Amino acid sequence: MIQTPVTSEHEAQLRALLPDAAFPDLSEAYLQEPRGRYQAKDAILITPQTADQVCQIVKYAHKTGIGIVPYGGGTGLVGGQIAENAPRHIILSLEKMHAIRAVYPDENVLVAEAGAILHDIQTAAADVNRLFPLSLASEGSARIGGCLAANAGGVNVLRYGNTRDLCLGLEVVLPDGTLWNGLSRLRKDNTGYDLRNLMIGSEGTLGIITAAALRLFPIPAGQGTAFLTVRDPGAALDLLALARDHMGECISAFELIHRQGLDFITETLPDLRTPFEKPPEWSVLIEVGLPRGLDPQDALETLFTAAHQQGLVDDGLIAQSQTQRDQFWSVREHIPEANRRIGSISSHDISVPLGAIPEFIERGREVIRAIGNFRINCFGHVGDGNLHYNVFPQPRRSRADHLAERDQIKSAVHQLVHDMGGSVSAEHGVGRLKVDDLERFSDPAKLATMRAIKRALDPAGIMNPGVILRDVT
Repeated sequence: MIQTPVTSEHEAQLRALLPDAAFPDLSEAYLQEPRGRYQAKDAILITPQTADQVCQIVKYAHKTGIGIVPYGGGTGLVGGQIAENAPRHIILSLEKMHAIRAVYPDENVLVAEAGAILHDIQTAAADVNRLFPLSLASEGSARIGGCLAANAGGVNVLRYGNTRDLCLGLEVVLPDGTLWNGLSRLRKDNTGYDLRNLMIGSEGTLGIITAAALRLFPIPAGQGTAFLTVRDPGAALDLLALARDHMGECISAFELIHRQGLDFITETLPDLRTPFEKPPEWSVLIEVGLPRGLDPQDALETLFTAAHQQGLVDDGLIAQSQTQRDQFWSVREHIPEANRRIGSISSHDISVPLGAIPEFIERGREVIRAIGNFRINCFGHVGDGNLHYNVFPQPRRSRADHLAERDQIKSAVHQLVHDMGGSVSAEHGVGRLKVDDLERFSDPAKLATMRAIKRALDPAGIMNPGVILRDVT
């Protein structure tokens, strides 16, 4: 569906609806995304301060057929926040709607507006001795509305779930400008279709999230972190099973790291110290949070001893202080930055069944080798089956030298993922980047149902057009 471009007359009418402060200058930052692969041409930036103002904007766009691109922190990696080939449209940024509306520590609930930065929500929870466990490398700039719209994952999914699992209720402006007040703090509510979960993960294509009621958790009394070297990915899975036997559901994170990621850090971030003098081929970063009365260091030492006896781990470091814990996590969190500095040819956010991870890694290496001579950095949240499988040029070459192979690499990796019963989008969403993949790999009945939902809720096709689904008429 062709969108109506924003004209000077449209802009004047929009300005009559809202205060002048809602129309800041449009900077280049709103027209491009972190990887530099999408670039929008022209838009009008609107920054409402209330849900009512969002309603007014959407009502006008619905009436005129103007496309709206919701904008959170701009940290998305699949182009969902950039309408590259669209006519002049509205970028609706929630950055001024950043209030923590209420905190209910006895209920383990926090209510935040969509523009609240993830780190600020974590801090507000900590201020009442509670934990909001969503943790991302971009948490200093990612906003909760965007996290919900993409159903973000992060390092703590193993214990606490995706963003979807951390949300009790939503306030959403629907595509006709109606406000749905579903900001419930209830754990149980079986009154019809689950609109909350329909909106979460819809990437702004079915409505604009303006606020959310979020789940909080007790802060574990004792936290421990260890870097353990493992023989191979199969041993890592066996270690995870052993850790669960020892500590049940107290494992917060379990990250698989390949030597290539540590080498990239040494190459691009030389001031950042990596934990091992000689980087191991494979290692695991594990974090546990234990209840009062249990010592996490003792638990990790016991785990290491048992794992070493079974031949699962060769070496390891257990953090002796909060500073060392932070250093361990800093290494993990800087792997994406090191990747960015190297410049990947093709990056893949994928998931496969847990038991298939070792086979996928081995077969993936063969698939890439058949295409050419590349470096592979495979790392990620192995505890929940999510891997970041990124392909890079050899030293002294750049990704620009391999543009011809990029689509071939992506297609081959995604085909392998599909063949092994996996997903080509584990936690980053579909955006504009993976629309073709969704059409290629999705069950036809699922696609037809998604299109029907889109047509029913957004018949004018104004909500983030081109994201997830092609224009639906």
